[in-house]
Amino acid sequence: MTAASLPPRRRPARAGLWTALRLLVGLALLAALAYFMWTPGDWPTRLFAWVLLTILADECAGWFGYMGLALGALAFFAPSAPPEQWTLIVPLVGGALFALLLLKHSGGPFVLPFAAVIFAGALYATGRFGLKIDPALTLPANAGFQRSAVVPMLLGVGFSFVRQLIGNAMRFAARRRERAAAAPVVVVDPVVPASAPGAQIPEVVAAPAGETMPVAPAAAVPAPQETAGPVLARSEAVLDLSKPEPGKPELGTAERDTADLNTEAGTPVPTRPGQ
Repeated sequence: MTAASLPPRRRPARAGLWTALRLLVGLALLAALAYFMWTPGDWPTRLFAWVLLTILADECAGWFGYMGLALGALAFFAPSAPPEQWTLIVPLVGGALFALLLLKHSGGPFVLPFAAVIFAGALYATGRFGLKIDPALTLPANAGFQRSAVVPMLLGVGFSFVRQLIGNAMRFAARRRERAAAAPVVVVDPVVPASAPGAQIPEVVAAPAGETMPVAPAAAVPAPQETAGPVLARSEAVLDLSKPEPGKPELGTAERDTADLNTEAGTPVPTRPGQ
């Protein structure tokens, strides 16, 4: 058996376009986040935009997510003074967001629920037990703070979950098509059946194009025929002239040859008596 050679695998032309599109979207999300951090605004709006745009930028590339996380500190360098709560929001929400990104990068779509639980659990635990550590730490227990941090996180994680599921399904379908296309084409050589001992296989002669060359069949071996009885060299009616009849003289050689010829021809030839 011989397998047909396969053509070299080619990378789809749209892969480069898709990569360029992801880079463009990631840069646009980072630019929007920088705008929210630089312009004046209240802290709930900044917090909502920081969490949501960082998770969405992380979908374009991992380093986009970490850059968005670092842009949260851009508010401290803005022309307008940041809200006083921002000094507490950046380390608290930034730590939970960093843990979410690390867990998100460690696996597929099924680790995202655990990342969401870690993010929300850290904020709710701080709001519940923060007052016991510091009575002035009232912001984590604020419902507006929790809503402004958890809702954008759920939106970003939900989008990432759906995107990864669709991407995995598309890659699985593409791999199945590639395996089907890369299946080797097997060419089976013609098998010549084993012939019986003594049989002759006709010789195949290749004729030129456009001509028909007859092929002589194999010579048949005649089967032995059975005889019905003993085979006689001569008919029983032919007399054996080598022995003389009783009462007659023995013939000479010349007479005996003449008698044989007369017997075969069927015409008796008279002989002279007494010779």
